[in-house]
Amino acid sequence: MPDFLSRQEHLSTVGSTNDVVREWLDAGTSEVCLVDADEQLAGRGRDGRTWQAPRGAALLLSLGFRPRWLAPERVWQLAATVSLAMADAAEVATGLPLGTIRLKWPNDLAIEWANGSSGASTPGSAAGHASTGDPRVRKVAGVLGETDGLGTDDPRAIIGIGVNVDWAADEFPRDLAGSMTSLSEATDGQRVDRAALLAEFVPRLEGRVVALRSGRFDGRGWQDRQATTGRVVDVLGADGETTSRHATGVDTETGALIVDDPESPTGERRFVVGEITHVRIAPPVAGGV
Repeated sequence: MPDFLSRQEHLSTVGSTNDVVREWLDAGTSEVCLVDADEQLAGRGRDGRTWQAPRGAALLLSLGFRPRWLAPERVWQLAATVSLAMADAAEVATGLPLGTIRLKWPNDLAIEWANGSSGASTPGSAAGHASTGDPRVRKVAGVLGETDGLGTDDPRAIIGIGVNVDWAADEFPRDLAGSMTSLSEATDGQRVDRAALLAEFVPRLEGRVVALRSGRFDGRGWQDRQATTGRVVDVLGADGETTSRHATGVDTETGALIVDDPESPTGERRFVVGEITHVRIAPPVAGGV
C-alpha cells in the first residue's frame, strides 16, 4: 500500500463504496483512505439517482479525507482534484491522447466523439473548448462528493468515482446508451485492466493532493478539460425550472459554472453545484456547429 494512503482495501461486493469509507472515517481512520469494489449493489449518483454497472465492468472506488487543511468554501476542489487525477490516469492506462478525457461540469469524466458514435471511432480533438462538426459528449465516469462537519474541527469529505472500463456498448442500459461510453469503447475494444488503472491513479492523486495541501489547485487544468465551455447547456435548477444558456467558462475560485445572461448587469450568471440539480449539454442544432 502506498505511504500516501492510511488504509486501502479491495472488496468483492458492497452496497456503496462511499458508505464503506464513511464507516471508516466514523471509526477514526485517518486520511487518505481508499476502497474499491468489483460490484456495488446500492451505488448512487447526485440527487438520489442510482449508479449501476455490471460486475467487473467498472472501477468503483471511494476516497476519504479529513480536510482540516482546506477552507470549507474550497472543499469542492477535492472532487475536482480526484477527477483530474483519474483523467490523467485513464489516458496513460489506455494510451489515449492527452486531453481526450474531458470534464462534464463540474467533475464527471466524458469523452467527445467527433462523429456522434459511442465507440469504434476516434475521439474528436479535446484541445479546444469548442469543437467543430456535431460532436457528442458521452459520460465515461461519474463522481459523487459527500461532506460532513465542514467548518468544525472534524470535517470529512468522501469522493466516490465510478469509471466505465470494460463495458461493451451493446451492453449499455437502454435508457443511457445514448449518453455514455467506456474506456474499452474509446480504444476500439481494447481490454483495460482495472487494477492497472487504479495503479496509475493513486500516484497521480498523491501528487495533486500534496499540491492542494500546499494551496496549489490545478485551476488551469480543471478549466481546460471542461467540455461544457463554449456549448449551450440546459440547466435544471433546484426549483425544477430548466434554462438554456451558453456556457462561457468556470470559476476556479468558487467552482461555479459561468453562463451568459442578457438580463444580468454583468451579462453573465454563475451557478454553484448546490444551486443546480442537473446540467445537460444541449444537442447540436440541425445545420449548426
